[in-house]
Amino acid sequence: MKKPVIVISSHVVRGSVGNRAAAFALEMLGHPVWAVPTIILPYHPGHGTATRIVPDQNQFEDLLSDLADSKWVGELGGVLTGYMASAAQAESAGRLVARLKAKNPDLVHLCDPVMGDDGGLYVPKENAAAVRDHLAKKADILTPNRFELEWLSGETISDASDARRAAANLAPATVLATSIPAMMRGNIANLLVHGNQAMLAEHREVENPPKGPGDLVAALFLSRLLDGEPQDKALQASTASVFELVAKAAKRGSDELMLETDAISIQRPMAMVSTRKLV
Repeated sequence: MKKPVIVISSHVVRGSVGNRAAAFALEMLGHPVWAVPTIILPYHPGHGTATRIVPDQNQFEDLLSDLADSKWVGELGGVLTGYMASAAQAESAGRLVARLKAKNPDLVHLCDPVMGDDGGLYVPKENAAAVRDHLAKKADILTPNRFELEWLSGETISDASDARRAAANLAPATVLATSIPAMMRGNIANLLVHGNQAMLAEHREVENPPKGPGDLVAALFLSRLLDGEPQDKALQASTASVFELVAKAAKRGSDELMLETDAISIQRPMAMVSTRKLV
């Protein structure tokens, strides 16, 4: 049996983002998921006006405390933290991770700092700061997009070298940055930085991509690491899966990833991804 993963992120009724994307990917790869919603939405708010249902903070804190005290915590392999609807939620999630790691130092915490994109922050600054201070700085793995990497590092990123330098200055031992400028024209890349090592995985950029690739790559990368894959292999396979899923959905004109239809791309991606070490 593969180890369960706690996923703490947003939940949408329609679509494949947040918990919906991460949980599906992890389960397709054999990992049971303990899914904790930080907010419930009818669909991704990028599609239009969306009612927000945010759990009561005291209840949210109590729920996480129940999980930390449960008799099953020894089964866990990882925690994936994503979108936080408030600064208080980020603090609560940080306390949960600390309690779990005190019981199991081998537990892997991946922080996907969902806070903004090329349009800037789409969460209040206090939320972003709480994610930075209570989750990102203490994570084992960080998976920011280009904007989030700039915001967290305070540096401007115009190419892969800039991204590598920015990632190396962050606290986590491993940073997987997405939406990074590629070496080849017309491509987009994911950059993996671990210590003094850096590897770029790039593929053709897809026009009008659906929502959710960031949530998906975080879950896929974590799953493959928990399965014992080397980081470079996990990077290549995760990137190939996401590229394949995005390209298929875009070709059909879908505004969402079609994970159920294209589940095979999660397990056995066939897309060509170019990888190279940066020196």
